Amino acid sequence: MIDTKDPNGRLREDVKKLGNILGQVLIHHGGEELFNEVEQIREITKGLREDFNDADYKKLKEKISKLESPYRQDVIRAFATYFHLINIAEQNHRIRRSREYRMKEDGQAQPISIESAVQTLKEDDHSPEVIQQIIDDLSIELIMTAHPTEAAKRTVLEIQKRISYILQKLDTRILTKKEKDNLEESLVNEVTALWQTDELRHKKPTVIDEVKNGLYYFDQTLFKVLPAIHRELEEQLADYYPGHQWRVPNFLHFGSWIGGDRDGNPFVTPEVTWETLKLQRGLALKKYDESLVDLMRRFSQSTARVSIDEDLIQSVEEGEKAYMKKADMWPIQSEIYRRKFAIMLKRLRQVGKSKAGYEEAEELMDDLLQIKESAQKHQQEGQQLKKLAKLIRQVELFGFHVATLDVRNHSGEHETAVAEMLQVVGISKDYQSLSEDEKLKVLQDVLKDPRPLMLLNEDYSEETRDIFEVFRMIKRAHDEFGSRSIEVYLVSMTQSPSDLLEVLVLAKEAGIYRLHADGRVESGLHVAPLLETVDDLIAGPEIMKTLFKMDIYRNHIHERGDHQEIMLGYSDGSKDGGTLTANWKLFKAQQEIHDMAREFNIGLKFFHGRGGSLGRGGGPLNRSIVSQPAETLLDGVKITEQGEVLSSRYLLGDIAFRNLEQAAAALISSSSKVHSESVKVTGLKKEWEEAMEEISEHALKKYQSLVFGDKDFLTYFKQTTPLNELRELNIGSRPMSRKNSEKFEDLRAIPWVFAWTQCRQNLPAWYAAGTGLQAFVSKSEENLKVLQEMYEIWPFFESTINNLQMALMKADLQTAEEYVALVQDKSIGERIFSDIKEEFERSRDVLLKISQSEELLDHTPNIQASVHRRNPYVDPLSYLQVDLIKKMRASEGEKSDELLTEVLLTISGVAAGLVNTG
Repeated sequence: MIDTKDPNGRLREDVKKLGNILGQVLIHHGGEELFNEVEQIREITKGLREDFNDADYKKLKEKISKLESPYRQDVIRAFATYFHLINIAEQNHRIRRSREYRMKEDGQAQPISIESAVQTLKEDDHSPEVIQQIIDDLSIELIMTAHPTEAAKRTVLEIQKRISYILQKLDTRILTKKEKDNLEESLVNEVTALWQTDELRHKKPTVIDEVKNGLYYFDQTLFKVLPAIHRELEEQLADYYPGHQWRVPNFLHFGSWIGGDRDGNPFVTPEVTWETLKLQRGLALKKYDESLVDLMRRFSQSTARVSIDEDLIQSVEEGEKAYMKKADMWPIQSEIYRRKFAIMLKRLRQVGKSKAGYEEAEELMDDLLQIKESAQKHQQEGQQLKKLAKLIRQVELFGFHVATLDVRNHSGEHETAVAEMLQVVGISKDYQSLSEDEKLKVLQDVLKDPRPLMLLNEDYSEETRDIFEVFRMIKRAHDEFGSRSIEVYLVSMTQSPSDLLEVLVLAKEAGIYRLHADGRVESGLHVAPLLETVDDLIAGPEIMKTLFKMDIYRNHIHERGDHQEIMLGYSDGSKDGGTLTANWKLFKAQQEIHDMAREFNIGLKFFHGRGGSLGRGGGPLNRSIVSQPAETLLDGVKITEQGEVLSSRYLLGDIAFRNLEQAAAALISSSSKVHSESVKVTGLKKEWEEAMEEISEHALKKYQSLVFGDKDFLTYFKQTTPLNELRELNIGSRPMSRKNSEKFEDLRAIPWVFAWTQCRQNLPAWYAAGTGLQAFVSKSEENLKVLQEMYEIWPFFESTINNLQMALMKADLQTAEEYVALVQDKSIGERIFSDIKEEFERSRDVLLKISQSEELLDHTPNIQASVHRRNPYVDPLSYLQVDLIKKMRASEGEKSDELLTEVLLTISGVAAGLVNTG
């Protein structure tokens, strides 16, 4: 039981236990000398946090500077390993707290749980008909991405997982002394293995490596957890509304970009995407095979004991004739279910190999439903066949494709390919030089003509042939793996309507989009714009309106179920205009596009391209959902789950369940407000919108005056952060910059944020927000009350303010000042850092006023305590990182390579300590 007076007491015990074991490992590996060195550095940095003084500061700097390899590497690894252990302990405590709620007998539901959401529906007196409508409208789609991939290697993750399971077992109250001793011994062995494992990758992962990393989470947790989430909703509805028959649709899905995201990644070829689809299907078949074998063992019923449907018996006899050799048949004739499962296993194992295999997952589903219909008749009333129901739900959710694969490419690639095609066939000599109106006329004329345009492949450049091959591959994928395998084509850097029509033209040439001679249209692919920069977000409503007015595009939309997907990019918008301005422009774009689409009777799904870090729109999944405009939630929610958060959210089944449960609960609660007759969604108060416009304008001006207006800013950024060193950290297959350019606009948002996080300034996540908010507050006392009201009532503003608090809490300017010493021109470093410090103080002061708090994150004491607990241990890694970068940049040759390895170890350690990469 968790002590309510000291809810984190058990957590501290776990941290202490793991810390002591690590201490034993250090003594075993490096003797008392290593242990004492680490302890002395820890004590000094902890003391400096409590009471900074020059004497201890100089002592620490001198101690760190005198460390030499390989001893220095052990010191770095000691602190990094400690963070891996803290992360495990905190996750275990989260599991512990969740279980404690489930054990309570007072009817108190865990906050932000499916039970609490259903409980609220009951308390608000919603009718079952309204609740069913709410549930029918639920749609959450989470998209795995691979940039960056998890900084920790798979081997390290496996060790962490085993340590977590041991900690969970140690919580069991009925352990014998022997069992406890064995677990304690296993814990020591696993921590030792963690220490003795090389945590750095020696080469960059390939795209297929990244695909396998993503599939690992489906294999280990998601195949179990997704059906469990749906089951939880079914059970809570049954408990709170006994006797009512509920229908819970498949509202929670996972998709993926891994293996399909071509934008800026030359290694994602059509062949790689095809291999990705094969690997995904292979996993689905493996999981279903395991389940069918298990069910076959369980369904031992005999016709001598129970009555089995004649239709099922007939299907078995027909199936054995069609697919089975005598040696393959189940030998006991009376065990009809086992005979049926034997046929199903035979067909499953032939998928993709022969005509005997299932052609599509729906055929497997039909067989499972036939078994369920028969078997349910000889079950006791109210007793469910849960194992069978779970497999049915899995087949519905994952099909033979596991996760729908989105394909993404840059708009410029399509324009170049279409321009060459039009030039070769004599339609337009220089398509790219045409005005937008002229381009739209040419593209519409092409789409209105049923005839294909393409000539022989050799008439085109290699780049254009590659683009054509992507669309041919999508068509083959639909034929081989089904239409659910690839449903959406995303267009990066969409800036005009022609960017989407160009994709339709390419789809037409591959036979994915077809206009028949009688005017009938077939369209097998959603074409989704990605609005990324602040300017693109502002232009987004007009871009889509222009397309919706076109008959040719409207017919395409109609064939796609009158449904349009629109992706919103949080990373590049924040990099371009600052986090506060970007988030407001994103919110406004959603409202405006949603309202406009309603005029055309088109349903929208907004795809939120959020990063894992705060500087790229990250934060808890449930808060991401509730912060959206309420009226857009009924259209469904689609959000990226970046590579850097996969292990923290989906490595452990209990954590995965809790994360997804919170998302489902948040969507149910928000959707119920929109459905409620007592709550009319009419938009925001005009006063709030005007306030945000004013705040955003001031923040944008401040942000761009530094990032684009200060001629020395890029020099400061490149020298004060470990940006160049990050290039050597093998955490992703994709290059750090588009076109391998050194220009700021070509630098990807991931290394941009990662570098700022490492140097503890965390600038992309908060800079300029203070200026914007303070400018509004300083105009009148009443304005502060307006912002306090917004924080109290408006989920978007509350989430924005809370994320800014988190960003400032994770920043640490005292430690950041160490990195400023890396700037060669001291005047540049001092001038820009002085501005950053002033903005930091301004931001903190105004956020505390708005939230009416004494300290940052007073509203989330657990996170606040975690940051305080970690900082003294991150500091040594930061000090070491600065010292190593300084030495490395001044050295050459072999010594530089050795130093680089140690810098990378500090980068990995800081990322683990801050639970953040890019």
